Amino acid sequence: MNNADNLFPPSLAAALMKLDPEDGEQIVEYLKTHALLTREKALLQASVRDQKKLLVENGKLKKDIEQLRGQLQEKQRRRTVRALHSPPTLGPAPTTPVSQPVPRNPPPPSTCDQRERQSRRRRGERKAPPTPDSLPLGVEPPVDVSQLDLRVGRILSVRRHPLAEALSVQEVDVGEDAPRKVVSKLGGKADLEELQGSLAVLLCNVKACKMRGVISQARLLCCSTTGDIAEPLVPPTGSTPGDRVTFLNHPGGPDRQLQSKQRVWERLQPDLQVDARGVANYKGCRFEVKGKGLCRAPSLTNCIIR
Repeated sequence: MNNADNLFPPSLAAALMKLDPEDGEQIVEYLKTHALLTREKALLQASVRDQKKLLVENGKLKKDIEQLRGQLQEKQRRRTVRALHSPPTLGPAPTTPVSQPVPRNPPPPSTCDQRERQSRRRRGERKAPPTPDSLPLGVEPPVDVSQLDLRVGRILSVRRHPLAEALSVQEVDVGEDAPRKVVSKLGGKADLEELQGSLAVLLCNVKACKMRGVISQARLLCCSTTGDIAEPLVPPTGSTPGDRVTFLNHPGGPDRQLQSKQRVWERLQPDLQVDARGVANYKGCRFEVKGKGLCRAPSLTNCIIR
């Protein structure tokens, strides 16, 4: 029995054949065909209704997705505005990395880095906490004198700069495996021979730079008047190369390297002075080598440190 037989029962077909033996068969076939067409039309209409229903549901889902996307973008914008206007926080930065992929096999530390860490451990120094990367526009990060890596050094040799009469070149032992080369401006009248073998105070975490063709790896701290007179600061008696110069009111650890864009030295240097007693200080807090004494100027008083 086919689909037409299901829609048109045989008993009804037999009754039509009795009523009209000649045309009854054609009438039955016509009715069967009409029934099939009616059923297909009903199925097609149901399919169209289902499609319309799906289109409506898809439109609603698309609208919900657009609303959620707009809400997420608004939340992200608010977080960005809050981060830009929040005040900088002191202390260690968060240890959880943000959008920085962690390499599976990080490269091993270089020999220079290992020696630097060992040297820091011997001196009992701490690595300075990182400063926030994102600050409001026009606001400089705070600086502290403890960011300066000031050490006692012994001048092993000293000579005039070959290209500049006012500059001198020193080889200085600062407690590392090899001495550092330092280019300094001591003035044309300085007696360089007296400096050889003496102790001095050096800023060791400045970026190495070339001065008239000679690379300088540290900065020799000198006290200076407005004239052409400059004297290297003198550490306390009993100091040894590598001893750290600290400040009682500023116990933090030095930066690995001073960042030029933060202008740490340029912002701290105006407050580095020698007082009336010849003692070097920062805003009244004295340069000190713990357990050994204070750093002083050889003869100058009430002058700047550069």
